[in-house]
Amino acid sequence: MSESLSVTALIVAAGRGQRAGGDLPKQYRAVAGRTLLAYALEALGSAPRVSRGVVVMHPGDAERYHAVLAGLSDEVSRKYLPPVCGAETRQGSVLAGLEAAAGIAPSPDVVLIHDAARPFVSLSLIDRAIDAAASHGAAVPGVTITDTIQEIDGDGRIVATPDRRRLRAVQTPQAFRFELILAAHRRAAAAGRLDYTDDGAVAAAAGHRVQIFDGEPENLKVTTPADFVRAEVQRGGALSDIRVAQGFDVHAFAEGDHVWLGGMGIPHGRRLSGHSDADVVLHAITDALLGAIGEGDIGVHFPPSESQWGGADSSVFLKDAVARVRRRGGAIAHLDVTIVCEAPKIGPYREAMRRRIAEIAGIAVDRVAVKATTSEGLGFTGRGEGMAAFATATVRLPESPLGGA
Repeated sequence: MSESLSVTALIVAAGRGQRAGGDLPKQYRAVAGRTLLAYALEALGSAPRVSRGVVVMHPGDAERYHAVLAGLSDEVSRKYLPPVCGAETRQGSVLAGLEAAAGIAPSPDVVLIHDAARPFVSLSLIDRAIDAAASHGAAVPGVTITDTIQEIDGDGRIVATPDRRRLRAVQTPQAFRFELILAAHRRAAAAGRLDYTDDGAVAAAAGHRVQIFDGEPENLKVTTPADFVRAEVQRGGALSDIRVAQGFDVHAFAEGDHVWLGGMGIPHGRRLSGHSDADVVLHAITDALLGAIGEGDIGVHFPPSESQWGGADSSVFLKDAVARVRRRGGAIAHLDVTIVCEAPKIGPYREAMRRRIAEIAGIAVDRVAVKATTSEGLGFTGRGEGMAAFATATVRLPESPLGGA
């Protein structure tokens, strides 16, 4: 029965995350090359039983949010509806997201409410959440407490020792029948109660029984600087198979007024000739990534004999290669490219190119390097007949039980 349910994922990403430190809101900070929000969107958006997603963001984060979304595969990103602006409190932000979901027909049967600060939610946890909502109406994941918990008074003295066997540390995604949690949130807002710390508490206050189901210790919530260190170790330690591969591409000049390089149009007296947009930078990076995971080259996946790729935006090729890395459970650690040409000058466009490549690949800009050189008047590049690009990709994959791919 639960297989036929319409499931919406609501990702709460409107907070400022001040306890995490740094200049960026924590959901836009990177762990192992990707932002926390990108991990969360990827996990929920790629879950087969999730039909669509709604992201609640801070109104000042639109550019950051769309950059994260652009780095996801089309298969994942198309599940996400236009983002919703959040409120002053998490509770208000969740209600804004629920109201947005209610306004789109058909309304979901089940909603999963997840914090963007929990980047490592697994598919099995998502499945358990959906099943728990279908069975109980309101359910939250929890993990057992292994430390002794002490209740203290205002002076720091112990006043009680709760039985830890009856305690659980609650996580997200929290799962509900949609109409149940929407009504509960509306009731709390109408009563002026804005102090609930999670959605299970909102449901319980409305008189619903909330079931605990098994969470996962790996479903870490990133809150403090120390949590970022833990997340980096957790993610990086799981990706111990490090691959480095090269890519190369070359295209000749033809009549035109600009060249495509690194996903950008750069003014020039000629264009690069090719079946697609002839972006030698993105082609070289794409081949480097495909080489790192042993999946051929661009021509294997996008044959020039197929007319649909005529004039294609080469970001499509790079996004596909990135998605292949992530389907393997991997992460892109670094991309390095060297452009060989006499003209145009790359320097004025270098930083914008780095940002564009990072956006397409869904990684932090400090994991992208762009360099340029001439060939001192030698060869076809020296004669101004065309351009070339060399790329190196470093990829981290989960170690195979058999030691292979």
